[in-house]
Amino acid sequence: MKVSKKIEQSQKEGKIWWSFEYFPPRTAQGLQNLLDRIERMRALGPEFIDITWNAGGRTSELTSEMVRMCQGVLGIETCMHLTCTNMPAEKVDIALREAKQHGCRNVLALRGDPPQGKDEWEAVEGGFVHGIDLVKHIHKGYDDYFDVAVAGFPQHMLLPPEERDLEMHYLKEKIAAGVDFIFTQMFYDVDIFVDWVKAVRAAGITIPIVPGIAPIQTWNGFLKATSLAKTQIPQSFMDALEPHKNDDEKVRAIGTKLVADMCRKILDADLGIKGLHFYTMNLEKGTKMLLQELNLVPRVETVKPLPWRQSLTPNRRQENIRPIFWANRTQSYLSRTENWDEFPNGRFGDSRSPAYGELDGYGVFLKPTREEALKLWGEPKTFADITTLFSKFCEKKLSSLPWSDQPASRETSAIASELSKMNKMGFLTINSQPAVDGARSDDPMFGWGPSNGYVYQKAYLEFFVNAELLEILISELEMDNMMTYYVINKQGDLRTNRHSEGPNAVTWGIFPGKEIIQPTIVEAISFMAWKDEAYELGVKWANIYEANSTSRKLIMDVMNSSYLVNVVHNDFKNPKAIFVPFFKAGEKYAASRAKENGSAHLNGNLN
Repeated sequence: MKVSKKIEQSQKEGKIWWSFEYFPPRTAQGLQNLLDRIERMRALGPEFIDITWNAGGRTSELTSEMVRMCQGVLGIETCMHLTCTNMPAEKVDIALREAKQHGCRNVLALRGDPPQGKDEWEAVEGGFVHGIDLVKHIHKGYDDYFDVAVAGFPQHMLLPPEERDLEMHYLKEKIAAGVDFIFTQMFYDVDIFVDWVKAVRAAGITIPIVPGIAPIQTWNGFLKATSLAKTQIPQSFMDALEPHKNDDEKVRAIGTKLVADMCRKILDADLGIKGLHFYTMNLEKGTKMLLQELNLVPRVETVKPLPWRQSLTPNRRQENIRPIFWANRTQSYLSRTENWDEFPNGRFGDSRSPAYGELDGYGVFLKPTREEALKLWGEPKTFADITTLFSKFCEKKLSSLPWSDQPASRETSAIASELSKMNKMGFLTINSQPAVDGARSDDPMFGWGPSNGYVYQKAYLEFFVNAELLEILISELEMDNMMTYYVINKQGDLRTNRHSEGPNAVTWGIFPGKEIIQPTIVEAISFMAWKDEAYELGVKWANIYEANSTSRKLIMDVMNSSYLVNVVHNDFKNPKAIFVPFFKAGEKYAASRAKENGSAHLNGNLN
């Protein structure tokens, strides 16, 4: 969605809105850490984010990759910076083509800073000299597909009158070339900003102006940023901050109040501005503190359109059905289905849907580094050690497992004790959802979809289990005709009690004026595709340990001897019924093992 449309919609609703800026980190691990942070910070409620383009274009590939991830995997509307620095027209065209492929509809067109190591800006051969040239080029190639933004500089109000008027003339020329909104450079003097906005309006420029707000993180960072941008600092800021320059926490606390007061003055200044753009510097705490100081968070949580995060890439925007198996592996699912000609909308269709991409195309990997994984999961020496890890994850005492990059979901708390008990009995759960019978669509734990609707779920469990315990469980499952299951081993031998090849909808919603939406399903072909990935994740876990270690041998033995099973209880009005056969099977299995151990002990004494 275009940023200008989001601004227009917010103005109609009379609400204050905000957005965040991030820059590409220098390393792959830094990129993953930043994506995790962006995912957390989306809970602060930004309307969109934007991603910078490094001076000199050195991180252009990373910018494009971040746009792809934020649009496609995280489902956050993204604005991409694009500069003229070190960018011939061919590179600009590649960047724009990729942005469109990723579903990005917003570009901030900048001349950019001088390349690294140079004091003066210079155009490259075949490139652009001014920001206006870049604006014109974007529209020449893409007409009005992109919203195009440019930078605004309130500090220009401090220039001599002739220079100030010339800069305003240049800004008007850019706007006339087809600009949709303006991001301003950071500032701390509200009076300068207000005077500049009034001058912009007096010049006949009417497009939205978005003030750039920089949280104050540390004293040295504050001085460095204002020095680089040649930003005028009000004396009141210096008087309040300088006495505490050696205490970063104090500087952040005071700076938060100063910047929040500046934001209030902007919003109350009758300028028609109701949005704030935060320069996060890839940091979370300062921006969060500012929003809290402004009483803008916690905002009433926006209910998800679907139970899972929608992708904003063009070919997937209408997708509204996915198999449940990749609930904790979104990026993998997107990658393994990216070559499909069309994506399920309205119904999943035949279970012979387009083939899933091979694992080699995406690669199975664990998110934590080896050192992080060892710290998280330790070195299990017995099967009981493994069951303890799984139980702790369900109880939210462990932040991740090889099959789930994120902590257990909020709805897991509704069945956490049952899941923990299951794991201790030997059912190693890797995915689950509780039964839900008509929760409101705005329910904080289960809600999704449009307002005034109701959502439903069938209880679902997915787990690894050994052959002996599995057979006891199957005998219990067969006694309840509301239970359906799929069992598969590492070799791909499938077993089920379902008599239909079609998908089983396990999540659905009913909303005013709409057809029933069924966004999450269980079906055989998808389960078989997921099986390879599920087992490979276990192998990756084993491989973090030394080749001949007890931990590696233990985990490999579990993976080689276990079956992967999913179970659905189709009576969503009986939320705990799904656990009954598991607890019965677990007790019978434990009794059988105890009897065997007792017999062995007795025989040992007799001998």
